[in-house]
Amino acid sequence: MIAQKSFTGCPIFHNPNIPIGAKPLTCIVLSFILIFISVKTLACPLELPAATISIKGHTLAVELATTPKARACGLSNRVKLPENRGMLFIYAAPGPRTFWMKDTHIPLSIAFLDDSGLISSIQHMTPMQTDERYRSLQPVRYALEVNQGWFAEHGIGVGDLVEMKLPVVIEIR
Repeated sequence: MIAQKSFTGCPIFHNPNIPIGAKPLTCIVLSFILIFISVKTLACPLELPAATISIKGHTLAVELATTPKARACGLSNRVKLPENRGMLFIYAAPGPRTFWMKDTHIPLSIAFLDDSGLISSIQHMTPMQTDERYRSLQPVRYALEVNQGWFAEHGIGVGDLVEMKLPVVIEIR
């Protein structure tokens, strides 16, 4: 039996009972495991604190992106955002904020919120967009991403107040 490397890197053994080019079962299984692991690690592997927020009586379970790493990662590389879920980006101080949709597969709507939680603007973001930037119209302390259309479906717009019951101890950088 002579081992040769195939173009995939798995050894192919020439055995008269196995057709040339057939891969051993172990290589196939290993390939599936590697694919599964790589797909699993595409989503940001951060454990984020969570909270429940409310807007006009509608509640949302949100992950809290409070650090530069968490905010950079955001909802990228996820294929689904469950109903009535979102991500709340929290900054230490108000400032101009810019978002994009690099590696984000989910159509999202973003609300920019001032220091008191008042919605100053809502924008709809296109998945996998790297050219377009979504900017706050004024300095804001928070940004809230939800499934696209969630705000409209619940009658939520500019000027509405987001009530936040945030954990007492969260690190905001």
